[in-house]
Amino acid sequence: MSCEVLSVASEMFPLIKTGGLADVVGALPAAVAPHGVRMTTLLPGYPSVMAAIKRPRLLHRYTDLLGVPARLLGAQIDGHPLILLDAPALFDRPGTPYGQGNGPDWDDNWHRFAALGKAGADLASGAIKGLKFDVLHAHDWQAAMAPAYLRYMNAPKPPSIITIHNIAFQGQFGAEIFASLGLPPQAWSMDGVEYYGGVGLLKAGLTSANAVTTVSPTYASEIRSAEFGMGLEGLIAARGDAVHGILNGIDRTIWDPALDSALAATFTARSLTKRMINKRALEAHFALDAGDGPLFVVISRLTWQKGMDVLAGALDHLVAIGARLALLGTGDAALEAAFAAAAARHRGKIGVQLGYDEQVSHLMQGGGDAILIPSRFEPCGLTQLYGLAYGCVPVVARTGGLADSIINANEAGLAAGVATGLQFDGVTPDSVARALRTSVRLYGDRAVWKAMQLQGMKADFSWQRSGQRYAELYDSLLGRS
Repeated sequence: MSCEVLSVASEMFPLIKTGGLADVVGALPAAVAPHGVRMTTLLPGYPSVMAAIKRPRLLHRYTDLLGVPARLLGAQIDGHPLILLDAPALFDRPGTPYGQGNGPDWDDNWHRFAALGKAGADLASGAIKGLKFDVLHAHDWQAAMAPAYLRYMNAPKPPSIITIHNIAFQGQFGAEIFASLGLPPQAWSMDGVEYYGGVGLLKAGLTSANAVTTVSPTYASEIRSAEFGMGLEGLIAARGDAVHGILNGIDRTIWDPALDSALAATFTARSLTKRMINKRALEAHFALDAGDGPLFVVISRLTWQKGMDVLAGALDHLVAIGARLALLGTGDAALEAAFAAAAARHRGKIGVQLGYDEQVSHLMQGGGDAILIPSRFEPCGLTQLYGLAYGCVPVVARTGGLADSIINANEAGLAAGVATGLQFDGVTPDSVARALRTSVRLYGDRAVWKAMQLQGMKADFSWQRSGQRYAELYDSLLGRS
């Protein structure tokens, strides 16, 4: 039985990406297709996206979409249908999808992404001639107004889902924007868009959607608590069984060490010795001395959430115990400076590349010995899944999707031969230092380390199972068994 799903998001790999959201949105259409689901993705018409799409067709023209002219344009990507919201007044600007380079977010982001939500609701309700959808699926706060607009429309209402990729980002704005949203007065309420006297876009989606998903089972449980719920824990708890945790997958057509053109040498579980070619290439790229100790890699936003402040304080210890580090990331200016200073202090032992480079990130997974992820909270995480696939052993904090996806190298895990990485509790200087020392010790036993690499490479974190879970959720909302 077929199902037409409209996916609404602010990013989609390979067209536009700032983080894991784009990878997930880009992978979902192919993940659900084997289960009878045809997914169409609605995406803002950023300059880079408009430039990448050749000869889109006009689907609809707005003379007034929340105060601006706009068009809906139809296209395809990798054989999957795509709709672009071409609204130059909102999206034709330089920088990232959310702001000017590393500067602050655009002041009118509420307007930009409310318009995206309104277009999504119009499409889902059948208001755009020739297009019909069975389910609306919105992602994060930037798309959260889609189920909210749909809720308050006097029109057919297909069931809707909102996926929380990170509840820390909520799209909160002042009360003065409500009058410009085009919603009825009753939407200004505790179970509508009002949030602590202002407008909460994510909150509006959470109260309006028929189902809520998060990107790992543990995170779905964690966000019911004050520690992780970021003020929305009461609402999440109140939604009860409508909240589902579905672990993200990875796209194995993109992340496959046997076929990856970004590597200096491709390899499989049967040819792990070829990883050394990538390790030497990685050392050369980061100007690191060749050595026998483990080479840790970090591919991350440099933020408090990711535990980068604690890691920065542990770098002298990391070098002292015979390890090296290659870091790729960007984020808080103070943390960027701290890592750059450590690289200057430990030339040949620590290498830092500020920014993001997709090709380099692949080489790091293919050549690094271990990937460090000391996140204070992590809804799912994808870099540890890439590490598993590439034999780059994850060393992670026990939280969210990191806890769900890594089997710890404790005594029982090692004895049973099932360990795929290391987990540690609490992101503190002591816990991170202990995890580093344990990693160096285990790395010294090459048979144990290789066994962990092989177990990780054997793990199935493709989208197959997760795609089936989403398809089953769509069917359940449609009353299908």
